[in-house]
Amino acid sequence: MATYEQLDYGSPDGSKWGGAASDKLGFYGKVPVIQRAYSSAVHLSSELSSSSTFSAAHLAAVQEIQNTLVGLGVWATV
Repeated sequence: MATYEQLDYGSPDGSKWGGAASDKLGFYGKVPVIQRAYSSAVHLSSELSSSSTFSAAHLAAVQEIQNTLVGLGVWATV
């Protein structure tokens, strides 16, 4: 039987960890860190498509990873 700690304390809205980009979070034994700063150069995944060895499937995968990290609040958006 698995045991775990519920972190939302029964709230129907769940829980929020870190209210600001400067709040620190750590996972899997790693040292807590703040959200990385936004970089427009890194976020322009369309620039990757100019490489002859980088296919549309690669670009779609990178964009999905970016969207997932943005959705989790790990990747800064502004």
